[in-house]
Amino acid sequence: MAWALKLPLADEVIESGLVQDFDASLSGIGQELGAGAYSMSDVLALPIFKQEESSLPPDNENKILPFQYVLCAATSPAVKLHDETLTYLNQGQSYEIRMLDNRKLGELPEINGKLVKSIFRVVFHDRRLQYTEHQQLEGWRWNRPGDRILDIDIPMSVGIIDPRANPTQLNTVEFLWDPAKRTSVFIQVHCISTEFTMRKHGGEKGVPFRVQIDTFKENENGEYTEHLHSASCQIKVFKPKGADRKQKTDREKMEKRTPHEKEKYQPSYETTILTECSPWPEITYVNNSPSPGFNSSHSSFSLGEGNGSPNHQPEPPPPVTDNLLPTTTPQEAQQWLHRNRFSTFTRLFTNFSGADLLKLTRDDVIQICGPADGIRLFNALKGRMVRPRLTIYVCQESLQLREQQQQQQQQQQKQEDGDSNGTFFVYHAIYLEELTAVELTEKIAQLFSISPCQISQIYKQGPTGIHVLISDEMIQNFQEEACFILDTMKAETNDSYHIILK
Repeated sequence: MAWALKLPLADEVIESGLVQDFDASLSGIGQELGAGAYSMSDVLALPIFKQEESSLPPDNENKILPFQYVLCAATSPAVKLHDETLTYLNQGQSYEIRMLDNRKLGELPEINGKLVKSIFRVVFHDRRLQYTEHQQLEGWRWNRPGDRILDIDIPMSVGIIDPRANPTQLNTVEFLWDPAKRTSVFIQVHCISTEFTMRKHGGEKGVPFRVQIDTFKENENGEYTEHLHSASCQIKVFKPKGADRKQKTDREKMEKRTPHEKEKYQPSYETTILTECSPWPEITYVNNSPSPGFNSSHSSFSLGEGNGSPNHQPEPPPPVTDNLLPTTTPQEAQQWLHRNRFSTFTRLFTNFSGADLLKLTRDDVIQICGPADGIRLFNALKGRMVRPRLTIYVCQESLQLREQQQQQQQQQQKQEDGDSNGTFFVYHAIYLEELTAVELTEKIAQLFSISPCQISQIYKQGPTGIHVLISDEMIQNFQEEACFILDTMKAETNDSYHIILK
């Protein structure tokens, strides 16, 4: 059955040669110029930058991927040739994804007669949102309690075994399947793209998502951890019927363009073929187990112990860095481009090492990649960090009180020992980007290594000791580098806690 489905899809891929020809034309730049010997005038003089056909063969012309995933939804006609396809989906509507065995005879014989596991994810396409994905998803969970971002329509699906949806991972589903049998999965995406945009002025375009599929085989212990294949595509999700209207609008706009302008755009295909990508990294954002403080008899939890000496400070999380180094090999540079969402340009920079890429000037990168991606790539190459919109400092009250009580007892002993240094209190920095109560809750929970669900409310102590509920507007009016003392109070109804900023 798999062979019967595979042949027409291969024809569809051949018919989409316009996109592949353009993509293939990027592959030979490294070989044409040679490693380490190139100039921007030579690069820009190549045929691909003149919108001409190129005879350069693709590096992976004969490479056949082990699996092929096809989303049965039409691509947008308003996508330029060198850009990735974009597919519009309706919120909550079931869309089929065909899981096809694409192996050549004798390839991967170890999975013959065995099941493989595929993990489906709906993730953010924009890097800014990828950095804050956990906070964004937690905010969505709070606004839509009980809902999921991604679901499988099990009654309509064919060939899937043991489908699972982890209640703590709203955007992920997984299942087992047999590559030798017909397998079709119907997915439903329940969030819409505009739920993750700032609505200060209204009418903003929704953010794009990615549907990513990672497939694994069994290891010697029977665990599905050995990676086989990953592929993804770009989507936008609209309210019901909205995707159909958007597709119609794009089609009408393209019909009004001149034939010369139409040549710069991809045709709309009836299905969306997911393209190969790097496997999605497994990241643990927050330890969801209760901290020791929540199990103690008093209503507080501890950020640290002692008087702030280096031996007693909690270890900060390791910094997340992915900077390109001059010593990076061309192969590692290709992986770096994939990880940082520059897959479109991997063929263009095939033989470029880290040193080669870092030598490019801002104008060079913009000329090669265009203004939008060029600026993004240049900033990524230089490792430029974005300053937070607001920084505040917090200290736990219980630590401060304990220090004050111990100060008098230790003062005499310190004088006898000749130690004139007084005690000091440890504050922790919290960096805010979105300036929302949800983000503040998430950052405080991360600081305490607890789940955000264990924080019921956050209050600010006001005049005469009143407790004022923290709102987005209040956070937006916090002073830069304001200092707060944190106190905790057990909630009345459950095992969660209130936090008070003093």
